[in-house]
Amino acid sequence: MSEAARNPDWWRGCVIYQVYPRSFQDTTGDGSGDLKGITERIGHIASLGVEAIWLSPFFKSPMADMGYDVSDYRAVDPMFGTMEDFDALVAQAHKHGLKVIIDQVLSHSSDKHPWFMESRADRTNAKADWYVWADAKPDGTAPNNWLSVFGGSAWEWDSVRRQYYMHNFLASQPDLNFHNGEVQDALLDAVRFWLDRGVDGFRLDTVNYYVHDRWLRANPPLAEAVAGTITETNPYLYQSHLFDKTQPENLDFLKRFRSLLNQYEDRASVGEVGDESRSLQTVAAYTGGNERLNMCYTFDLLGAQFSAAHIRGCVEAYEKHVAGGWVCWAFSNHDVVRHVSRWVRLGEDFDAIAKFAITILACLRGSICLYQGEELGLTEAEIAFEDLRDPYGIRFWPGFKGRDGCRTPMVWETDKPNAGFSGGKPWLPIPREHVGRAADVQWGEATSVLSRYRAVLGLRKRHASLGRGTIAFIDGAEDVLAFFREANAEKLICVFNFSREEVRWTLPSGTLVFDEIELPERSAKLEGLAIRLQPLGCFMGRVL
Repeated sequence: MSEAARNPDWWRGCVIYQVYPRSFQDTTGDGSGDLKGITERIGHIASLGVEAIWLSPFFKSPMADMGYDVSDYRAVDPMFGTMEDFDALVAQAHKHGLKVIIDQVLSHSSDKHPWFMESRADRTNAKADWYVWADAKPDGTAPNNWLSVFGGSAWEWDSVRRQYYMHNFLASQPDLNFHNGEVQDALLDAVRFWLDRGVDGFRLDTVNYYVHDRWLRANPPLAEAVAGTITETNPYLYQSHLFDKTQPENLDFLKRFRSLLNQYEDRASVGEVGDESRSLQTVAAYTGGNERLNMCYTFDLLGAQFSAAHIRGCVEAYEKHVAGGWVCWAFSNHDVVRHVSRWVRLGEDFDAIAKFAITILACLRGSICLYQGEELGLTEAEIAFEDLRDPYGIRFWPGFKGRDGCRTPMVWETDKPNAGFSGGKPWLPIPREHVGRAADVQWGEATSVLSRYRAVLGLRKRHASLGRGTIAFIDGAEDVLAFFREANAEKLICVFNFSREEVRWTLPSGTLVFDEIELPERSAKLEGLAIRLQPLGCFMGRVL
């Protein structure tokens, strides 16, 4: 690549499209998506106007947690195809101008990984210290009170070593010991393997879970738990996780990771931060300067709250505390209820919420991530208990129904069996209501959700101020989110009406809109020194 063609900052302000391989496109008829299927559908992804794709895990795995339990970091699981299929996918993505980001699950492996099988054999083998082992208390109970995200203790007894091993998730996902330099070296070698195959970046799963407290100190309870005011389904959320994750030593490993990436041209990283009470400080530490991650995303906008005040509060907090770092915003992913279902009100149009939400997301400062199917306005699927595949949902049913509802297969062609996803029985059922939202139905429809996605992502690409420019919020009506975006000589005003009623919003004193930027399905009108916004209306214009 020539120096002129290089763009080391491609990730800053980019739009990433997340692909969940098992549910994207099946080419073999076994009911599960594969790498060849993604390659076949690259044109759809590129047509949205995104810059990169993120592939959820496709590595060799027993699939206890849908591939987030890796048994070989350097192999493609046969259910997804071959290494040649992966290379072809990368080549086709690059041909379409798309960067390829792959998931790296470094905090834990599968219990079927050769490393763990050797580690658990006895206490003296070469990999005896590669995982987090600890003796039982004198009464035989676990070393401390740490809990698994997926329920129960974070410690599992091993009858051969006669010790407990730590697992933040399933018992079949033992945690690697990052206090051991050999472990870090081995994981970085695996990362190098994929860099050499041409991947452009990494999404680091549970990036703040890598390092645990050396002294295994117990976590204190949350104040709300002590007061008896907490109502969470999962007991994991009753603790303040001071010692089982987000340890300071993690920063040293991230420096090593960044140093490796810097040996290659134009590579980037995005970390998933799951830190209930310290996300701001964690993202600031992980992305500040140029020594660690390029960017992080959290769960701030992946919850039930959807209001002008909430979005403004989240963005302003990050602008203040993460001034030297970079954030990636998302409304949906493979772990949460799809956002149109989270935010729609009773009797309301799902499409209206989908169009409103993507217009907001496209105008936020930072990079943004889309999850497959949201461009079709897909809703959360209702999955019967007998059809569940997610161990998290099976464990906490019915208080929590798991993540399968957002992982159902993509719908491509409304008149084909299984909506064009597979010739066989899909691994998860395809909801009937999704079929009518298939991509072929929406492709040429000017008022479809798919058309809105393409239009607003095109706007974001044409206006540099939307991706990388500064953001300054404007005070006003309670249900109106308004802000300026500015870069170089361009200054834009973006206004969004969260109310389900029409609103007349007065422009700030001294603000002159000289050019209204037309949005699809116009839902706002400039009237002198005010803007009349329809329910869920959006306005964008250039100002002096």
